[in-house]
Amino acid sequence: MFANSELRTQNSELRTNSLMIESQKKLSIPTPHPLVEVCRGSIVESRHRGHLIVVDGDGEIIASLGEPDTITFIRSAAKPFQSIPFITSGAADYFGFSEKEIALACASHNGEPDHTETAAGMLKKIGLDESHLKCGAHEPFGVEAARILRESGGRPSRLHNNCSGKHSAMLAQALYIKAPVENYNEKENPVQKEVAKVIEKFSDISFEEMPLGVDGCSAMIFALSIKTMAKMFARLVCPPKNFDDDTREACRRIVSAMNTYPEMVGGGLNERLDTEVMRAGRGKIVSKVGAEGVYCAGILPCREWERGLGIAFKIEDGEDRRARPTVVIETLKQLGVLDDKAQEALKNYARFPVFSHAKELVGEVGANFDLKERN
Repeated sequence: MFANSELRTQNSELRTNSLMIESQKKLSIPTPHPLVEVCRGSIVESRHRGHLIVVDGDGEIIASLGEPDTITFIRSAAKPFQSIPFITSGAADYFGFSEKEIALACASHNGEPDHTETAAGMLKKIGLDESHLKCGAHEPFGVEAARILRESGGRPSRLHNNCSGKHSAMLAQALYIKAPVENYNEKENPVQKEVAKVIEKFSDISFEEMPLGVDGCSAMIFALSIKTMAKMFARLVCPPKNFDDDTREACRRIVSAMNTYPEMVGGGLNERLDTEVMRAGRGKIVSKVGAEGVYCAGILPCREWERGLGIAFKIEDGEDRRARPTVVIETLKQLGVLDDKAQEALKNYARFPVFSHAKELVGEVGANFDLKERN
């Protein structure tokens, strides 16, 4: 009887502790800010919320919504930084990689013929082929590229993977520094250790303190605060003076490559946000999406922002297709980065129509936030 009573007491204590833990978890969940509204007629039917921050080149906060100290994976927005050791090691120059190929190393590309042929060319320069890529295969991101591949009876290859340029660059670096190519994508490989040093440099965070994960392409990926991501992109477009010359030059080359070949970063058929933002920005912006609603951008130094800007946000529910583009365009517009010509070029990304099955216009998806609402 005593034992049963004691057991009931223990079970009660366990339930109480469990409820306390769950309550603490709920209290620790970051509170996102409404960013995008989905309207049907006059009613707001859905909202996409998130965390957004803009910082200048000195790290000062220009605008902040939600909780930008929220930690999340940077995903593909890390690619410009993952490509820096490829350049600073000397591998890019040793193998004779072009500016176009450097752009592909920073890309989440569409898998169009120009992308797959360029990635194959990068591998040929280093004496390897697509069998050495650890990124896996998936259907091309590009709608037209995927349609052509299916209708031709072809199957997706590793070259179609949106990360094939990054992986080709990592293989080149591995060969050049005499690191194992069999596990170039794994944490203990010297290639990834050099990437970790770059992330430390740009984030001011010890690598040992960063939560790690495995990205969709099987490479190591880092969890950082959204505020830190913004700072990193501000430093990419305007490296601090205390950075070594090789890193500063690598930043310049990456920013130049992405702006010179924006179609390599996304796609050439007017369907990729990064490509269209950089085209419209005409050399003023470096734009990079990441999976699960992550977005980062760097605004190059200009009259208003002498040391540039870093922008980062995370759509809380991970929506990539309609929420992210509207927030990007509205943010750039409110910051005064887009002139009238650029806004016209990007108008299809600013708002999205909602249609009935009969093709009637019945609503709209659009951004609804004010960067002046500082937290």
